[in-house]
Amino acid sequence: MAVTVLISSAGRRVGLLECFRASARDANIDLKVLACDMDPELSPACRLADKAFSVPRCDDPSFAERMLEISTLCDVDLIVPTIDPELSVYSANIQRFAECGTHVHVSPPAVIGVVRDKGLTAEKLKAAGVPVPDTYTLEFGRENAEKLEWPLFLKPSGGSASRGIRAVSGPEGLPERPEEPMILQQLLEGPEFTVNIFIDKSGKLRCAIPHRRLRVRAGEVEKGITERAPVFRELALGVLRALPEARGVLCFQVIKDKTAGPCVFEINARFGGGYPLAHHAGAHFTRWLLEEISGQPSSASDDWRSGALMLRYDAAVFEG
Repeated sequence: MAVTVLISSAGRRVGLLECFRASARDANIDLKVLACDMDPELSPACRLADKAFSVPRCDDPSFAERMLEISTLCDVDLIVPTIDPELSVYSANIQRFAECGTHVHVSPPAVIGVVRDKGLTAEKLKAAGVPVPDTYTLEFGRENAEKLEWPLFLKPSGGSASRGIRAVSGPEGLPERPEEPMILQQLLEGPEFTVNIFIDKSGKLRCAIPHRRLRVRAGEVEKGITERAPVFRELALGVLRALPEARGVLCFQVIKDKTAGPCVFEINARFGGGYPLAHHAGAHFTRWLLEEISGQPSSASDDWRSGALMLRYDAAVFEG
């Protein structure tokens, strides 16, 4: 069985590329891994892919057309997005890709619309019974400053990779004219976890694997360790209640606050940067996706190792 996978906005995602290749070997699949980026010559993952392509920014109107062109030209079976800003574009064009024989690993627009808005994420999760930090609009914070418990956490409602986040000690710290919509959230204190989950094509939660974020760099876990505890699976089931149309790989962030307990404060509807740790611990999401695409029986399970440790370091690709 031959499968062609295209990793979108591949950048530095060498670990994800290697996970797909290892999974293909395990599943006896003849895999071709393609990659694309704005500047593939300077992308390590593109350099290590079987073939790489240059594409415009994902917010460029020509992005979808270029990806459809590549998918048709190369008979791409599966596109794997890796950054939040491209999810909306792919989700809006799922059917167009399907018509050219390409499955995009992305949830429907109803899901992406929620996870790309942190205020709406908190609202949907709370309605589904999932504990979340108290969340307010910037305007509410200004008008009701005396009723709120400061400091609060200020963040872009559609941000990612820890961009633009900071704690504010009072209303005087709020931006007058923010460049993008912002929200305020309760400042949680405690250990932080990422929970990687896999939802199969029928909508069933097949795996929830948490890791404690021991150290983070630029929004991605640099050192982490898997920890098994029932509360994380319960939270994962709550996320699925809030987003019943979600499919494939997602991850969400949890802080075990010393007072409020575990609270979910963010969802990413894609492979997280720390996925290689989950893969190492036995949660082979890449294999399960390849099995779905190739029509093989699914080997998905919640059988993974607690205590698996990841210590990242920088490596390099050399040319010339």
